[in-house]
Amino acid sequence: MKGFVSSRLHPAVNLVLLVVVAFVMFCLSSLLIAICSNLFFHVGLQEMGNVQQAPQSYPNGWGIMMLSQGLLLLGGVGGAAAVLAALTGHKLADYFAPRRPVPVWWALVAMALIIISLPFMSGLIDWNTHAHFPAFLHDWEVKAKAMEDKAQVITRFLTRFTSLTRFLVAVLVVAVVPAVSEELFFRGVVQRNLVQWFNSRHVGIWLAAAIFSAIHFQFFGFVPRFVLGLVLGYLYEWSGNILVPMAAHFTQNAFQLVLLYVQQRQWSATAFDPDSTDALPWPWMLLSLIVCVGLLWLLRHNMQAPRADGLPSHMHTLSSGGVAVATPEAPAKARTLSHDGIDITRENN
Repeated sequence: MKGFVSSRLHPAVNLVLLVVVAFVMFCLSSLLIAICSNLFFHVGLQEMGNVQQAPQSYPNGWGIMMLSQGLLLLGGVGGAAAVLAALTGHKLADYFAPRRPVPVWWALVAMALIIISLPFMSGLIDWNTHAHFPAFLHDWEVKAKAMEDKAQVITRFLTRFTSLTRFLVAVLVVAVVPAVSEELFFRGVVQRNLVQWFNSRHVGIWLAAAIFSAIHFQFFGFVPRFVLGLVLGYLYEWSGNILVPMAAHFTQNAFQLVLLYVQQRQWSATAFDPDSTDALPWPWMLLSLIVCVGLLWLLRHNMQAPRADGLPSHMHTLSSGGVAVATPEAPAKARTLSHDGIDITRENN
C-alpha cells in the first residue's frame, strides 16, 4: 500500500504530522457535530458553546454532550491516528497490531488487572487530589481546582442514568469509543514513534503516558492516569497488539459506569460512593499492588516468550540424492526485535 508521504519519515516528523492531522480531523468533527446538533436537537452553532458550558440547563444537553464527545474522540483522536497510518502507506492492522493473533486470555487478564488495581489506585487518587503546588503556583492551583470542580459537575450530570438506554449510550461513548480512539492515538502512534525516536522502549512508554495524562487537563488526577498510561503502554509493547490495551482501557471506564449504574438503581446492599476520592484501607491497597505486580509479571513473561514454530535453524547443501554435501558455517546469532524495531534479545551467559 503506497501512502501520500514516505513511510520512512523521522519519528519526530511523524508526530508533527499527527498534530496537523489531528487539528484537521478535530475541525471536521466539530463541523459534523454542529450539523448533527442542528439536525437532531435543533441547536444552532451559536448556542453550542452555552450548551457545552452548562448542559444541565438545556433539555437536550445530555444528548448533545454525548454526541460531541463521541464524535470528537472518534474523528479527532482515533480518526487522526488511522489517517496518519494510511498517509504513510500502512495497512491499519499491520500498523497497530503487528503481532496477531494473540491469545484471548491475555486480554482477559489485562481486564482483570485493571479491576484488581482499583484499591491501589484509590491511594494514588487520594494523594493526588490533596496534593498542593508550590507557593508561587498558588493562583494557578486555585484556577485549576475551580476548572476541575466545574468539570466534575458536568461529569456527574452526564453519568446520571435515568434509563437503561442512557447507560448503554454512556458505555458506548465513555468506554468503547475512548478505548479504541485513545489507544490508537497514544499507544498506536505516539508511543510507537517515541520508542523509535529515542530507541528505548521505556523512554517512549513513559513519555507517552505523561502526554496521555496531561492531555486530559485534570491535574489533580495526573498521577493515577499516568500510572494507567504506563500499564497500557507496557501491555501494548509486550503484546504487540493494540487490542490488549484497548480491552484494559475499556474495562477501566466501563467498570466505573457499571458501579454508578448499580448505585443509582440501588441494586447493591453495600453503601458506597463511586465519586469518592478517599483511599481504601491500606491492607486492601497493599494486596492490590502485590496481585497486580504478579499479573504484570505473568503477562510480560508470556507475551515475550518466543514461539516454538518448528522452523529449521540451519541450511544444508544437498546432492541430487538428498545427501548433505556441505557443512554450513555457524549461523549468526538471531536477534529478537520488538514490533517497533528495538533489539530486545536476551543474551544467555
